[in-house]
Amino acid sequence: MSKCDKQVCKRTSIGGQAVIEGVMMKGPHKTVLSVRHIQSGEIITEEVPGISLREKYRVLRLPLLRGVVAFVESLVTGYKILMRSADLSGMTELEEQEQAEKQKRQTELDGTDGPERQKKENGALLGALMAVASVLGVALALVLFMWVPTLIFNGINAAAGGTISGWRALIEGLMKIAIFIGYVALVSLMKDIRRVFMYHGSEHKSIFCYEKGLELTVENVRKQSRFHPRCGTSFMFLMIAVGILFSTIVVLVFPGVATVSYIWVPVKILMIPLFCGLGFELIRLCGRYDNLATRIIAAPGLWVQRLTTKEPEDAMIEVAIASLKAVIPENEEDDRW
Repeated sequence: MSKCDKQVCKRTSIGGQAVIEGVMMKGPHKTVLSVRHIQSGEIITEEVPGISLREKYRVLRLPLLRGVVAFVESLVTGYKILMRSADLSGMTELEEQEQAEKQKRQTELDGTDGPERQKKENGALLGALMAVASVLGVALALVLFMWVPTLIFNGINAAAGGTISGWRALIEGLMKIAIFIGYVALVSLMKDIRRVFMYHGSEHKSIFCYEKGLELTVENVRKQSRFHPRCGTSFMFLMIAVGILFSTIVVLVFPGVATVSYIWVPVKILMIPLFCGLGFELIRLCGRYDNLATRIIAAPGLWVQRLTTKEPEDAMIEVAIASLKAVIPENEEDDRW
């Protein structure tokens, strides 16, 4: 077995995202989405338009700032790509067909307006619902990760007579980790989400294969690990870990701040950009270097990836390979950190 079979031989900047029946890959020069159509079985590959703000403004490439920008862009772009993958895979078309059949049956029963008008009304309603769902999703995340841990700790601390006040940041942080892992574990039980997690595994495996300098074939990719140190799951976990550390420092320096919920919660929210920036830098370190320190930093995130990645089918690996090949630059010198 060669040295390259045991460890990564090439450190690449290429990263990806699993979507509905497909994989998005972001390379040094372009971003590509590959999706398998659920009816025809064809792999559809298209370039994702748009330029990162970090490419347009040099100041946004500075440490810490680049992490915040990358996090925001991943949320915005990730949502758009997820919706686009639903269209390319034919899932949206199937849902529209099912809805049209229901409308037709309803029209025949009660004589309501034709399907075209109903389709437009449903489209407008769907757009409004998606907007509301996005707002509610952010609100729910803030409540779950900001208010709930604080309220639970306040109750426990009051019952303990205030004797654990100094442990607030650590205990609240552990509760956040428990909420995060519990949420991921629950959604992984859903059939559609499980398929996305399988595509997530194919994304990691294909990138590992490329990093080892192996030919991008299904057989070679299948042999690779599905746990990658530069995964978004690891990034989220590191954000929480960094949050525990800095929240502890704030509590120790300003103990009075953490005693009032309507002050402490906004303070934690305002520190989120710092957590994003530091978490991003740690992920970059884990992607660039392989030593004892980076392995320790990456270990918790790799453990959580046992939930967010699943072993993919060969057909899923083919999609990941198609997406990856499309973003590999002709000049390998362009693919560097």
